[in-house]
Amino acid sequence: MQITVELPNDLIQRPNPAREALEALAIAGFRAGTLTAFQAAQLLEFSSRFEFERFLKERGIDDHAYSVGDLDDDMETLRKLEASRKDRRQA
Repeated sequence: MQITVELPNDLIQRPNPAREALEALAIAGFRAGTLTAFQAAQLLEFSSRFEFERFLKERGIDDHAYSVGDLDDDMETLRKLEASRKDRRQA
């Protein structure tokens, strides 16, 4: 999906206004609880939620918490890894 946003001229002069807007959207969504850390990481094309958490820390944003959604995402990843490991042992 593509979204078009009108930006004031003073913001357009910044080095990468599109990326800054995307980062602001990810941070706001995460803080509001509408995005998990995993979803925010995907939005920013990070390889993991840990990269997103590092991104927050680098910007002095440390008020985030590990959410139930994050736990669900991690549990699903763990189930997939365990199933993959089990399949390799049976082969």
